[in-house]
Amino acid sequence: MADPAPKRLALRAYLAASPLIGALGPLILRRRLARGKEDPERVAEKRGYASASRPEGRLIWLHAVGLGEVLALRGLIAALSRIDPALRFLITSSARSSAQVIGANLPPRTQHQYLPLDAPSYLSRFLDHWRPDLSVWAEQELWPGAVVAAHARGIPLALVNARMTDAGFARRTRARGLYADLLARFALIAAQDSRSADHLRALGAPQLRVTGSLKSAAPPLAADPAALAQAQAALQGRRVWVAGSTHPGDEAQAMAAQTALWQADPRWLLILAPRDAGRAGAVAAQLTDAQLPFARRSLGRVPSTGDAVWLADTYGEMGLWYRLAEAALIGGGFDATGGHNPWEAAHFSAAILHGPDISNFANDYKFLHDEGAAVSVPFGKLAEVLQDPDLPDIALRASQIVQRAANGLDPLAADLAVLVRR
Repeated sequence: MADPAPKRLALRAYLAASPLIGALGPLILRRRLARGKEDPERVAEKRGYASASRPEGRLIWLHAVGLGEVLALRGLIAALSRIDPALRFLITSSARSSAQVIGANLPPRTQHQYLPLDAPSYLSRFLDHWRPDLSVWAEQELWPGAVVAAHARGIPLALVNARMTDAGFARRTRARGLYADLLARFALIAAQDSRSADHLRALGAPQLRVTGSLKSAAPPLAADPAALAQAQAALQGRRVWVAGSTHPGDEAQAMAAQTALWQADPRWLLILAPRDAGRAGAVAAQLTDAQLPFARRSLGRVPSTGDAVWLADTYGEMGLWYRLAEAALIGGGFDATGGHNPWEAAHFSAAILHGPDISNFANDYKFLHDEGAAVSVPFGKLAEVLQDPDLPDIALRASQIVQRAANGLDPLAADLAVLVRR
């Protein structure tokens, strides 16, 4: 089927050059494999070769890039499943880490594949195999070749959970024509907030709506029952808090706080989960320098009574760490990172704490603060905040919010279900 939509110069130029991606794809992937950026057992998926069979029935293909965005799709899948239990789902992502984590948290009737590189031959192979009945894109990254190829085959397109900061909008204005061409192909566009909606509208988006963030409505992260039971037994009597998705600035604050807490009361235990588990060696060296005894999860260890820190240097276990903790410092707030997703901790009665820089999740944190469900921690004050007797009440309010949010996706899911090709 020919694509009837217009193509401005920018999109025509991109599509004309895109066969080069296919020609260079093997070289690109070999280099990424050498750096550990690709899964050697599944790298063929990046060239459109499926590693799983297409299920029978109607299939919704959902794509997201970042780990938090991929996990947030689970709430939408749950809402769609309530409308039509016969639907099947395919989640695609790009990063190896996102595949590892979503693999442990897949909803029923859902499969995961890597999105192929944006080359015509790879995309044709992918679409020929999966034949989706609806294509749902999340957040802000659109792959022009994939969007055009799906639209040309008559596959309805939707953009959900769309978020665009002022800085992101400024970057995209230079390619306004390209984005206008792509956005015109979407039958439904739902933004997280009014500011993002304004930016998308300025880039040429047609009718759109504001539906809030999917992240607050995502189901709880999973945890291995045996690992949870082992950890609970090992940590009985300890006062456990977690610093999750951390960067160097977060880790410096967490180590300083844990030093003060542990010296005053050795029952305190910090679970330290770096955003990038590949940095664990450097983090371990810093713990040694800080004279904080630690157990390393990747070596199969659990903390002894003499350990002050459990270094959680594995992927896909945040559901375990949050279940063990009474408070959670969400990383990215003490660096120039903009913060990370606060909602994953909210399910588990862990009080949500964060540093000053939360620009990437400003609306989420504003909502939490308005409800008295999160605490902003100034530099040097983390140990003091962790001893606040009001933290259990703060955690309870956060868990109540996510319970309400899960039902808030039903109207969006209903509109998406209407788009599914019959």
